[in-house]
Amino acid sequence: MSFSTLFAISAAAAFIGCILFVIFGQITVRKLRKNPETRHELGIEFASGWDITNVAQALSLPKFLQKRVKNQALHASPEILYKHTTVFDRVLARMFYWLWMSSAFAMIILMVLNWVWDFD
Repeated sequence: MSFSTLFAISAAAAFIGCILFVIFGQITVRKLRKNPETRHELGIEFASGWDITNVAQALSLPKFLQKRVKNQALHASPEILYKHTTVFDRVLARMFYWLWMSSAFAMIILMVLNWVWDFD
């Protein structure tokens, strides 16, 4: 496969991830923002929408990584979020988070490889 094809595939995955970002924010995070128990457990919002990523990360990371992250005040609290989300919310979070992260990682790797070895 050529560089252009691989980059187009990762860009398409990133586009689908952006659509899932909006859907996850509208369905799940909006519900969590309105709940007084979870309102302040969504992590620090550096930019608009950052809490959507915090919630998706808290619902997507494996337990052993959550233990490392939960001690930091910047991230969302997975225990509380699990109590207030459904299975659909968690599946949507995992689909969004891992598609978004893997497409971003793939694009970075492709750009570095293109810089080191000229694919053209």
